[in-house]
Amino acid sequence: MSGTRPPGARSVDQLLEEARSRITRVTPAEAAERVAAGAVLVDIRPQSQREAEGEVPGALVVERNHLEWRFDPESDARVPQATGYDVDVVVLCQEGYTSSLAADALRTLGLSRASDVIGGHRAWVADGLPTTGGSAG
Repeated sequence: MSGTRPPGARSVDQLLEEARSRITRVTPAEAAERVAAGAVLVDIRPQSQREAEGEVPGALVVERNHLEWRFDPESDARVPQATGYDVDVVVLCQEGYTSSLAADALRTLGLSRASDVIGGHRAWVADGLPTTGGSAG
């Protein structure tokens, strides 16, 4: 490690804490309830993780590097589910870290209901919620 953190720079832990202070996080069971009520569950994991760990049936796959473009209601690259700023989006990653940052980015775009799953896909599986595929085990 070289030197001291520059003025104004924050650690990744600080970024995560700040992001989580601005979003409402949900348990896997709460996420499943929101999806049943019409929320969009968005799996942002890379293909390799989805192949190895499995997928949640019905989840919309939008890898992390495309998320903002796909959910900005004013983007020409938006998905059909990006119907406006009031869409209920629940973001899912592998363990619930990247999804917090991603949900906060969606919140910054104006999607105030964006949230993420505490513990990510691993917690979803551990809670016995439905999954398909996966080669890990």
